[in-house]
Amino acid sequence: MAEIISVRFKDVGKNYYFDPKGKSFNVKDKVIVETSRGVECGTVSIANREIADEELTSPLKPVLRLATPDDIKTVEENKEKEQSAFEICQKKIQEH
Repeated sequence: MAEIISVRFKDVGKNYYFDPKGKSFNVKDKVIVETSRGVECGTVSIANREIADEELTSPLKPVLRLATPDDIKTVEENKEKEQSAFEICQKKIQEH
């Protein structure tokens, strides 16, 4: 048996399992995790629980820590920049 938490990176996105490294997390906690794309902030969708080793497809990436207020602020700023960049891109496409 392996202890996991499940994390989502988008509101309606897929759930991904992570190794909580012995720490306890609650649903809706913001966490910083290591992913194949680097370090990301996600939301806990399933709190700590045990699952059978057979249900895991590969070694679990670790939860690094709970997200700090600074982490959450950075995520919000990046979302604003993303929207602005999208609008600029749409404008450039129309101009081209």
